[in-house]
Amino acid sequence: MITVKEASEIVLNNVQDFGIEEVSLEQSINRVLKENLYAERDFPPFTRVSMDGIAIQFETFEKGQRIFLIEGLQAAGSPQKTLENKANCLEVMTGAVLPNNTDTVIRYEDVEIKNGKARINIDDVRLTQNAHQKGSDRKAGDILVKSGNIISPAEIGVAATIGKTHLKVAKTPKVVIISTGDELVEISENPLPHQIRKSNVHNLWATFLRWGIYAEKKHLNDEKEEIRKGLKDCLENFDVIVMSGGVSKGKFDFIPEILEELKVQKLFHRVRQRPGKPFWFGRSPNDTIVFAFPGNPASTFMCANRYFRPWLRSSLGLESFEYQCAVLEQNFEFKPDLTYFLQVKITYQKDGRISAKPIMGKGSGDLANLADADGFMELPKGQNSFKKGDAYPVIIYR
Repeated sequence: MITVKEASEIVLNNVQDFGIEEVSLEQSINRVLKENLYAERDFPPFTRVSMDGIAIQFETFEKGQRIFLIEGLQAAGSPQKTLENKANCLEVMTGAVLPNNTDTVIRYEDVEIKNGKARINIDDVRLTQNAHQKGSDRKAGDILVKSGNIISPAEIGVAATIGKTHLKVAKTPKVVIISTGDELVEISENPLPHQIRKSNVHNLWATFLRWGIYAEKKHLNDEKEEIRKGLKDCLENFDVIVMSGGVSKGKFDFIPEILEELKVQKLFHRVRQRPGKPFWFGRSPNDTIVFAFPGNPASTFMCANRYFRPWLRSSLGLESFEYQCAVLEQNFEFKPDLTYFLQVKITYQKDGRISAKPIMGKGSGDLANLADADGFMELPKGQNSFKKGDAYPVIIYR
């Protein structure tokens, strides 16, 4: 049995590069950008009016003039107009190009308009105020977004404004999630007294979807030949297999034995942790990666967050996941010499601290407790007492 640190190192030593693909802008959200985004013209591309009001020449105001004849109106989206007489002004709308022969905008709130004239009612006016200067944000050719960023709505907006209908992104692995067990039935079925509805496969599917992965779902009953045939097919057709159940020491836990028969190299089996001790990890001759998690809900979910997500991030060219730290809200005791992933409720304090309150469930099979908590606090092995006020890493999933 290996430590959490050793298991993490082995997992991250088996990351893969799945290449690059081009997707539409609408499909790129949450993907990893694999090209730089450049400004194809200045940002903003013209000196832009940033307040509704009037545009004047500052020099005229500076000489003491306060009443300006209105020559016309510059609307947003209209070609640039020219102020014909520097003693006059033009009304301007937010987003419009600043008219020629003007350099300063006075907002309507500081102006009184009457009989086609505008009176400026303030003395504190600055040259170029309320005029967003051409190229003041970025120059044509500047990098707006660097390759390697996760595409959020902010990057979508930048890509749209430079006319990128398609983006190059890191290709995601083809993933299948396999649930095992005769006791599991579909969520649409009414389970018999000895059955339960499938939950882990849907939990993992939703988790992966949040990470930009659309995974397929498959179920295998506790029958050796069915498992062998199903795994053989998945090893040939998927980049990653994520399994839930069948890896412990039960009479029907056939997964490790069958994976060995199928020539999948076991890189480790069993980790000094709770939950998730029976976690199995390996790699096939054709480089399919296998994450075989224990079947209890908390075990499956914790292992996906603690091991699969850092592997995925590294495979997509990101830094492996950086865990935040949180402060324990109360004392906690844990006797076994294992790394313990404590379910916690997260609170963000006004002083910037993150605090974590233990949410004690009824063990790794307590699925409902995951909905009460926000994350897992990683408490190191070799320590029995964890004091209120001490800080430890947290994996926040909510």
